[in-house]
Amino acid sequence: MRDLTGYRVVAVHAHPDDESISTGGALADLARRGADVLVVTCTLGEEGEVIGETYQELTVDHADQLGGYRIHELSRALQILGVRGEFLKAPGAFRDSGMAGSPAHANPRAFVNSGERSVNALVEIFTRTKPHLVLTYDPNGGYGHPDHIHAHRITHIAAEKVGVPRILWAARLRSELEAALPTKAPDGWTLPAPGELDAVDTSDTWVEMDAVVYAAKVEAMAAHATQLWIADGRVSPTNPHDARVPHGAASSDETIYALSNLIAQPIIRREHYLFGAGVPLDHGADLLAGIPL
Repeated sequence: MRDLTGYRVVAVHAHPDDESISTGGALADLARRGADVLVVTCTLGEEGEVIGETYQELTVDHADQLGGYRIHELSRALQILGVRGEFLKAPGAFRDSGMAGSPAHANPRAFVNSGERSVNALVEIFTRTKPHLVLTYDPNGGYGHPDHIHAHRITHIAAEKVGVPRILWAARLRSELEAALPTKAPDGWTLPAPGELDAVDTSDTWVEMDAVVYAAKVEAMAAHATQLWIADGRVSPTNPHDARVPHGAASSDETIYALSNLIAQPIIRREHYLFGAGVPLDHGADLLAGIPL
């Protein structure tokens, strides 16, 4: 169906890969249905770790060239999802601030230190694109990353200045997340401790991914190969090692992945969203329901 032709959606994310992990299903579904979808990425993710031996020397402790490489990964992921992308203000305008307590916070170019500059840059994008819907993080940034929290803040400030009709926050439903965990992790990985993964107990609405959209989300996540390891047996020049859930250990047919911490997580077939601001929506309603063109 092309039932969303004419609608405009913007997703605001802190780093390359966040768009695919948190909102990849919604982005692919909205774009396939005709909406114009733009992903705004606020930093290059320079402070990230690297999975696989190939590009280990790109990290901040060595060549400090990871951010440039992640532009390539992001470009491929957006192409798979069928959406457009741009960086906030310009590629590299704001630097990855690292996790809470990171020395990277002291850098004056760190995203958390961007103040009105990042707000004004996002106001310019919202003014130019006139989105009907904006997707971003909850006030805690999902799992507390300072850049996610700052992205949430500037999104709400900019949206209020421009008059964006609705903001939704990406979330994962705890019951679904825990039900889809395997009973054993791939070799070298670990299962999460109870309550370790960020999740909510209830949500306001969700996107039910069909096989095509789910496959697009998995492929988009796999495009971020320095950051994500997909346990479906694939290898790549970035990470020439495969990972698989042990035979008989799968609790469902969801694909399992890990970040560089190698904690196994399922890619759930539903993406959940919390109401953030603007026009309310009924429980379980379409993300754009009630917003006129």
